[in-house]
Amino acid sequence: MTIPVSLSLSDDDRLKIKPVDAVKTLRYGRKHIENLQLPANKEVILKQVRGNTMEIIAEIELQNTQMLELNILRSKKKEEFTRIIFFKTGGYPNRGRRTDLSDWDADSIICIDSSCSSLAADVLPRPPEKAPFVLREGEPLKLRVFIDKSVVEVFVNDSQRVVARVNPSRKDALDVSVRSYGNPCLIKSLDAWQMKSIW
Repeated sequence: MTIPVSLSLSDDDRLKIKPVDAVKTLRYGRKHIENLQLPANKEVILKQVRGNTMEIIAEIELQNTQMLELNILRSKKKEEFTRIIFFKTGGYPNRGRRTDLSDWDADSIICIDSSCSSLAADVLPRPPEKAPFVLREGEPLKLRVFIDKSVVEVFVNDSQRVVARVNPSRKDALDVSVRSYGNPCLIKSLDAWQMKSIW
């Protein structure tokens, strides 16, 4: 079971996908971060953002960053964590932003890597779930992440969605951290809410 979504077309006839507005009624306990400069190659733990039933909305000015990592369900010493990874040019420096590609060509990648999500012996590691999407030059990265204990769902720029099953075994797997690879970038805003049960 995943989040109910609404589908629509943008002004330039691109498919848009986003969660239905009704999920906002489950939010409580908002935490807000604004204009957080991320240094290059250093993991930054967001101390006020913790939980395993959450919604996170982040807008990030990438600047020259080619790869960004958001770690969720992270235990204190990082024995367990789930990585949400953004690759600006799909991980291939000579493929992205080619002049002969149209604006319709998807050369960015969003993925959920659950290979380190659990220490449990009966949980088998799986390859990352990934999906391509279009991020235009100068456009900010907008992530909307839903965490529901064993399910992680990520919406990116209202144009793509990726979902993965995770099974953290540690009770302290609640932290959230961010890392910008190669170059610094700016978290323009980040909002995080705890989420109530629908039952």
